Amino acid sequence: MKILALDTSTEFLSLALQVDDKSFSHQQQAGTAASELILPKIQALLDSANVKLKDLNGIAFGAGPGSFTGVRIACGVAQGLGFGASLPVVGVNTLMALAEASGEDKVIACLDARMGESYHAAFEKKNNEWFEVSKTIVCKPEAAPVLEGSEWVGVGGGWAVYGEVLSKIYAENLIKTMPEVSPRAEAILTLAQPIFVAGLAKPASEAAPIYIRNRVALTSQEREQGLRL
Repeated sequence: MKILALDTSTEFLSLALQVDDKSFSHQQQAGTAASELILPKIQALLDSANVKLKDLNGIAFGAGPGSFTGVRIACGVAQGLGFGASLPVVGVNTLMALAEASGEDKVIACLDARMGESYHAAFEKKNNEWFEVSKTIVCKPEAAPVLEGSEWVGVGGGWAVYGEVLSKIYAENLIKTMPEVSPRAEAILTLAQPIFVAGLAKPASEAAPIYIRNRVALTSQEREQGLRL
C-alpha cells in the first residue's frame, strides 16, 4: 500500500510515507510554523519517493488530542489533500500513537494540555493490538486516574511537565518514564494501516479532530497570565 501519515498535534511536524515495502519520513520541531511548512514538506517527501498524491491509497493523520491549532492543521490538510485527490482518510488517537511510538506494551500516555492540565490515557498491547485501559481524558495531573498492576511506562511530553505529580500517583505502577517520545507519524501510519486494509477508512469529507477540551479560547485574564490552550 501507499499511505501518507502526518501529525502536528505537538511542537513537532512529523510526516511518514509508506510506498509498498519502502518508507520515508520527516520530523522537525516546527512550533507555530507547522502550517507554513507542512505542504512543502509533504511534497518533498512525495518527490523523494517518486510518487504523486493521486497514487496513494489514503492519508492518515493525528486526530488529537493535542494542540488545538495543531490538531486542526493536521485534520484540515488531510481533508483537503484527500478531497482533492479522492483519497480516504483515517484519524488516529495521538495518545495511542504515543503508546505505539514508545515500543512498550503497557503505556500511560500523557501530553501537556496547557492551563495546568494534561491529556491522559492508558493502553495495553495484547497480541499486537492496543486496548484502552483508561479512556482518553483531559485532567489536572493530580486527578489522573488510578491504575492497577505494575510494569507501566509513562510516555509523552506531559511527563516532562507534570512528572513529579504523576510519578507520585503511579509510584507502585511505573518501571520507567519516556517523556521524550512524541506521537510520530510512523506510529500513526502503523496504527492506520490495518484500518485501510480492512476497507474502514472514511471519505475525506468525514475527517474530524478528536477534541477532549471543549474550550477554544482564553479569557483576557488568562491570556495576561500567559496561559495557552
